[in-house]
Amino acid sequence: MDKPLTPNPLPVAKPKIEHAVPWFWPMAAAIEMEDEGLALFERNLEAVSAAVEIDNPPPPAWASPNAIALDLPTMHLRDFSRSRDAGGVPVLVDAPYAGHSSTIADYQPGQSLVETLLDGGLSRVLVTEWKTATPEMRDFDIDRYLAELNVAVDDLGGRVNLVGLCQGGWMSAMFAARFPDKVSSLVLAGSPIDTDAGDGPIKRMAHSLPLRFYKRMVELGNGRMLGKFMLAGWKNMHPGKQYLGKYLDLYEHVEDKRYLQRTEAFESWYENPIDLPGRFYLQAIDLLFQRNLFAKGEFVGLGHKLSLKTIACPLYLLAGEGDDITTHEQVFAAEGLVSTPPERIVKSMVPGGHIGLFMGSRTLKDTWPGIAAWIAENGEQVS
Repeated sequence: MDKPLTPNPLPVAKPKIEHAVPWFWPMAAAIEMEDEGLALFERNLEAVSAAVEIDNPPPPAWASPNAIALDLPTMHLRDFSRSRDAGGVPVLVDAPYAGHSSTIADYQPGQSLVETLLDGGLSRVLVTEWKTATPEMRDFDIDRYLAELNVAVDDLGGRVNLVGLCQGGWMSAMFAARFPDKVSSLVLAGSPIDTDAGDGPIKRMAHSLPLRFYKRMVELGNGRMLGKFMLAGWKNMHPGKQYLGKYLDLYEHVEDKRYLQRTEAFESWYENPIDLPGRFYLQAIDLLFQRNLFAKGEFVGLGHKLSLKTIACPLYLLAGEGDDITTHEQVFAAEGLVSTPPERIVKSMVPGGHIGLFMGSRTLKDTWPGIAAWIAENGEQVS
């Protein structure tokens, strides 16, 4: 007699594994690997914890002691001087205003441009800390920033040694062209002066995308260019590194505390972008990067056409050999556009990329002490 048929048991549902982070799959595999698997599981937990830290870091902080010398709508003027009673012409570092914090000029102890300049004998050093744009700032334009930079310079006695970093470089050059008697010496580091020079990705992007594309992004930000939009753009220039490579590197070095500290310091700066006024941003794209009006002598700043020929002060040009943000051609083109005598112009190209020009350990050690000495010699700086 046939046995009565029994229904097949219902299959037991296996837990669904959500691949929320790159390391979840080795964690799942480790569960079945006993002792060795448990060790791997613990390692992966550490990696996940570190990944959370670098993806959601706290805002960057200034590394060196300082005081706010001036509070303007666009910026805090931060004073790092070790002797505020010292005479002479101060050094004003015009930090980049291109989507990230000005703290790149004072990155961390032992890796700080501010610290390097002070150690190089420049007793009065100040930095522009550009503020993130609030909704009320959406109509601030380039003139507004030049005007408030002028207020800061007047507050410092009316004459400075100006050190422009990246975007802060073209603004510094504009200021020097508009107020040549207020600039004792000018350093331009990774600064795009002739945006038609070279063949970098920023130039190609500016010319390949119509202005309406940038206007649409500003519309999406309710009149501002949001830092998160710019951050996505920077990451997409190197997607393999930004979306996978850095996590693989983190996993490889998860037990290296110094590596983790360096990574967390960088991500604190990189992953906390700031917003720009939409009008300022669109002027930069249209007038500077698409039409190149400043290099052509056709940009109007504070009521005057700005000519680089007005600049005759000592000039130091610093470029990165591997800089794909501002190519060396865009920086060095300034030499042929100013009136500074050739013997008073220094051009220096160093190994490395864009950000390394301002905070790279090698450049801070090998190049910036010489720039500090050059400022002291050429820029009326009294220690």
